[in-house]
Amino acid sequence: MFTDHVDISQAFVQGELLPGDGHNGNVYISAPPGYEEDPLNVYRLLKPLYGIHTTMSAFLQHEGCESVGFEKSTWKVTIEGHRILLGAHVDDFVLACTNRQVLDAFRKCLLDTFDGTYEGPLEHYLRCEIARDLVAGTTQLSQTY
Repeated sequence: MFTDHVDISQAFVQGELLPGDGHNGNVYISAPPGYEEDPLNVYRLLKPLYGIHTTMSAFLQHEGCESVGFEKSTWKVTIEGHRILLGAHVDDFVLACTNRQVLDAFRKCLLDTFDGTYEGPLEHYLRCEIARDLVAGTTQLSQTY
């Protein structure tokens, strides 16, 4: 399979509040400990911190993806007869598919929806180095630290 690495920029602020969050669609918070603020002041939250998971899940479901397992960090979808696998860890995504054109189109759709960058074919992920030889059909994983 072809494997690509996508990094979603500042993923923790790209999430959206969902209908039903808070009171009448508004979420209010008090100042965090250590800030000298009037304890009667509250702040309306405009973006949920670390809300990308819910927003990304909604996007993937809209694209026809199904989660694999119970953690909702691995997804699959079949497009034009080709299966795409997507693995996510916070803001780093691995996309895999046997068809380069289908993979490129899906990656473009993802990056048109979320602010991020295409990091190229997968070479590093979660402190692992990945060396692939597509002709020989081999993949080597290593970790130097």
